[in-house]
Amino acid sequence: MKLMTRPSTFSGTASLFDDFFEDFPSTKLGNGFKNVPSANVIEHENEFIIELAAPGIKKGDFNIDMANGQLIISAEQKDEKEEENENFTRREFSYNSFSRAFTLPDSIDSDKINAQYKEGILKLNLPKKEESKKQAKKRIEIK
Repeated sequence: MKLMTRPSTFSGTASLFDDFFEDFPSTKLGNGFKNVPSANVIEHENEFIIELAAPGIKKGDFNIDMANGQLIISAEQKDEKEEENENFTRREFSYNSFSRAFTLPDSIDSDKINAQYKEGILKLNLPKKEESKKQAKKRIEIK
């Protein structure tokens, strides 16, 4: 299995996931947000960590769902401003959203995934199942 984002591949953990990322076009919106935030994937012995850069998005705007072996992270922001004056009324709307899907390998314990949002970074901890953790090297003696 390999860790992959279309069209490029992350190095380091490339052999561990198959089709881990599904990228969408990242066109800039009027306020500078991207449709799809940048993501870092870090492998440790006992877990993977996914970090999404999502500044300005409120914690309550995120949705994180699991379905059919995929971790789906999405967010929606709606903002409406109305200004009334005796000569005019001005209404401004802004709407931003993104969705990103990560296909998880069988080695992830999906029941123990957790997420935190702090200072514009959404951090997800994806613990590995005990049987998939690296075993210490052991020498077998020949008798």
